[in-house]
Amino acid sequence: MLIGTSESEAIAMSEQKLSVNEYLKTDSNYLRGGIEEGLDTSLTGSFSEGDQQLIKFHGFYQQDDRDLRNERKEQKLEPLYSFMLRARVAGGVCSPKQWLGVDKIASTLTSSNSIRLTTRQTFQYHGIPKRNLKTLIQDLDKEALDSIAACGDVNRNVMCNPNPVESKLHQQAYYWAKKLSDNYLPRTKAYAEIWLGDDKVAVSEGTEVEPVYGKTYLPRKFKMAVAVPPDNDVDVYTNDLGFIAVAEQGELVGFNLVAGGGMGSTHGEVETFPRLADDFGFIKAEDTLKFAEAVLKVQRDWGNRVDRKQSRLKYTIVKHGFDAFKAEVEKRAGVKFEPKRDVIIGDRGDRYGWIQGVDNKWHLTLFIEGGRIKDLPGQPLQTGLREIALVHKGDFRMTSNQNIIIASVDEQDKQQIEDIARSHGLMGKLISETRGHSIACVALPTCALAMAEAERYFPDFISKVEALQEKHGFIDQGIVVRMTGCPNGCARPFAAEIGLVGKAPGRYNLYLGASFEGTRLNKLYRENIQEAEILSELDSLFARYIAEREAGETFGNFTVRIGVVKAVNDAAKDFHG
Repeated sequence: MLIGTSESEAIAMSEQKLSVNEYLKTDSNYLRGGIEEGLDTSLTGSFSEGDQQLIKFHGFYQQDDRDLRNERKEQKLEPLYSFMLRARVAGGVCSPKQWLGVDKIASTLTSSNSIRLTTRQTFQYHGIPKRNLKTLIQDLDKEALDSIAACGDVNRNVMCNPNPVESKLHQQAYYWAKKLSDNYLPRTKAYAEIWLGDDKVAVSEGTEVEPVYGKTYLPRKFKMAVAVPPDNDVDVYTNDLGFIAVAEQGELVGFNLVAGGGMGSTHGEVETFPRLADDFGFIKAEDTLKFAEAVLKVQRDWGNRVDRKQSRLKYTIVKHGFDAFKAEVEKRAGVKFEPKRDVIIGDRGDRYGWIQGVDNKWHLTLFIEGGRIKDLPGQPLQTGLREIALVHKGDFRMTSNQNIIIASVDEQDKQQIEDIARSHGLMGKLISETRGHSIACVALPTCALAMAEAERYFPDFISKVEALQEKHGFIDQGIVVRMTGCPNGCARPFAAEIGLVGKAPGRYNLYLGASFEGTRLNKLYRENIQEAEILSELDSLFARYIAEREAGETFGNFTVRIGVVKAVNDAAKDFHG
């Protein structure tokens, strides 16, 4: 019987067939499976169906170029398989030396010749042939980087406000993000054996290889974030587990803990829905790991292992109820929650350009369209960042808005950094408030789940939104706009004031009504519409907004106030209702 389940629940679960992934994990010998054998065969560019699930725990997904799928089929060739690998970089911080290593890998071991900054504050590679996987992971290891637990049914990359050197509070918050990341890594030696050539470890039955996760790991992926108010750049309420920093006299004293967020849903299935996390209360900093581990273990034991569409923590809390879940977490942590402290949650965007910190160091935030770092005509972005890394003495910090910060720059080095950035197209282009607040997922051609475009189409779409804002006279005001190619929600579209979710090629569901700060979800306004209809709807709404808005009212709040959409207060009841 799973720890924490009642006898009746355990009997009911045993009478149901577990999801296929549960058997794969159980039989995988702690994530080894047949991955090594799959690597050794040159007959195909793919892994077996079962191992395609296990490789996710090692940080990568199997994909193929969907633009070429039909052409290759006509030629009686298998799809052009390649792999997307995501690194684990807690808080998005890496050194210039590490960045140079990351850049070299992109240029030599991937067909995309690019680096993609993700919405979870790390980087990923696209277009990796199977034959290059081991070399790539070993090259990352040489730079003290890895990809273990960047994907899979485990705690993934832990996000944190990306300016930890700006103040002592940021430094303290980053410390806990790194601690959370390191503490909840899988303990299996499979990653080191398969990719780094470590000696194989004999695993005897009953040996506690995974003290937190157990043999079957978590029911589904798990995401954590650390927010430093007033910034909500990490979208803390969209995470399974969030820590909102609470300070007294500039010193971190603890966190308001929130749990149960998650963006994924499935078109047409009302039992699935995005959700924002619940506020559970205040915890002291020294109790951070106790509460994190308690939440992880309750999810491990109470989470749904029969239906993966119902397996995220958000559904566990809805099923068992807030009070029961909270009581179980307190019981396992051995500490009670205190009442939550008052904090202000504000802007989710990045602060572009130069910002000076309290330590008199400077930080330069660079806008990266779609997070894609690549040399383009007139904009050799990848070369520019490489040149910066060769002279920079501080850190690189990736943001959850797919941008990058050149952090901890001395006064005397500012001009040199800026000259490189400007000469390579990394600075100088005017970025509107709306473009600067907006993000998109990768989608086509590589993502197997994508139903519509996102990254490739989004810049042009934002230009059309900007034109409408200009027409109605509020181009200086930011609107949070997000686009994904499917409803899995990688770019957090359901927390956007304007959310576009792919339904079919060229068609999207249009969602409206989230708060600018990320504390309320949006709601479906129009279903399965094309660009012309989307822009027509926005044109009319923008006209009303300018004519009827109240002082200081954001666009998302306006659409709720005038009844264009209803507020989503309880996602399980309101999101589809």
